[in-house]
Amino acid sequence: MATNYKKRSTQRSTNGLSSAKTARLVAPPYPSRTSSSSSAHQASPNTNHVLGTIGVSIYAAKSLGDVVFVELPALDLEVTAGDTMGAVESVKSASDILTPVSGKIIEANDVLQEKPGTINKSPEGEGWIARIQVKDAGEVEKLMGMDEYAKFTAE
Repeated sequence: MATNYKKRSTQRSTNGLSSAKTARLVAPPYPSRTSSSSSAHQASPNTNHVLGTIGVSIYAAKSLGDVVFVELPALDLEVTAGDTMGAVESVKSASDILTPVSGKIIEANDVLQEKPGTINKSPEGEGWIARIQVKDAGEVEKLMGMDEYAKFTAE
């Protein structure tokens, strides 16, 4: 499963991480009605809709420390790339979760309400925050790939 990360941001969260180092978009880790895929997303053959999963990166999960609370986005929330869609609070800090792409929130991970630490255990797996129906597939193509993100977080 390929991961793409938000490319640019100057906004900083309260823990000093830029949103580019926290938000990420991954291919849905669940069966869906999608058939053609690229390294960043899967597109439905019938509708041209791109689906994505938003959460925090492994890098951000380690930097946050133990997550104690997650504010999930509302279903059907329309967002623009860079909008705040939720928040993550840990024993060390609180960070806004910014959407890496524009679209509509179609699902939130309710497990995080009862078990916010799931983000620490599996940030790029079971610890996902929301699923999004991407408005513009071109935005996905502009996100960093894993190698570029690794270099970015090493800085």
